Amino acid sequence: MSGPLDGEPASRAWEAGAPGVLLLPSGRLVRGRGLRHPLPPGPVPTFAVYLLGAEPPPVPWRSRWVRWPDFRLPADRTDAAAALREAWDRAPSERVEMACGAGRGRTGTALACLAVLDGVPADEAVAYVRDRYDPRAVETPWQRRFVSRFPSA
Repeated sequence: MSGPLDGEPASRAWEAGAPGVLLLPSGRLVRGRGLRHPLPPGPVPTFAVYLLGAEPPPVPWRSRWVRWPDFRLPADRTDAAAALREAWDRAPSERVEMACGAGRGRTGTALACLAVLDGVPADEAVAYVRDRYDPRAVETPWQRRFVSRFPSA
């Protein structure tokens, strides 16, 4: 885990409507993005979950790595669920970011799981994220199945 962003208050959330920001039914705001793209202008995350097959480079904000190969599922589903719950818990007061390489498959899957935690029925979560984040989010059948089986509590 990386350290806190020095001098940056943790109590500010994302701006609704900012690039990649998903508004969950509870009002939580979470940003999804692809790490192969430049960091968007504006504030940086205060906490991020990186969904990658290899360890990400260090960042100046708190972060958590979930080993998750491209087009696949998390290597450790218990660790992934804990990381997603931590992101959901932090989202009311922090700028939480979920990111993979392109910002679609793994990121979309993670955002759909956050939607489930936020009360969206599991069988509607993929459509929720596709409507509000990226129409191509959650790329594979097994990623859709992962979301449909993700526990809400």
